[in-house]
Amino acid sequence: MSLEERITKDMKEAMKAKDKVSLRGIRAIKAALLLAKTDGSGDEMTDEKEIKLLQKLVKQRKDSLDIFNKQGRDDLAQTEKEEIAVIEKYLPEQLSAEELEALIKGIIEKTGASSMKDMGKVMGMASKQLAGKADGKTISGVVKALLG
Repeated sequence: MSLEERITKDMKEAMKAKDKVSLRGIRAIKAALLLAKTDGSGDEMTDEKEIKLLQKLVKQRKDSLDIFNKQGRDDLAQTEKEEIAVIEKYLPEQLSAEELEALIKGIIEKTGASSMKDMGKVMGMASKQLAGKADGKTISGVVKALLG
């Protein structure tokens, strides 16, 4: 079942259950999918593109959450937290810190990286291999810690 089909099915269920929180998050995903499909590129939505889209939605909400927390807007922050939780249900299982570190160590060995100068090589390979399993900020932090 494609992401779009899952979203449509879950949207119907959320409407029937009158689950406003889930419905709000699902509608955000559906809107992003529609925009991506009609952006004019003509590319088909692959699983990889769907994951990137979902990650982008989560990142946008986390950025907004930080801003709302700094401004003391707990009501808006709560809304963002709820939407993040709904969107993350459609992302693949995220790697634990230990698993992520072990995988990045393997990538560092493969690339022969030894210093921060080699961070670009490591990040390129890590981003491809770990797409959807960890966000870029986390991957970058682990790479810096291991190379630094």
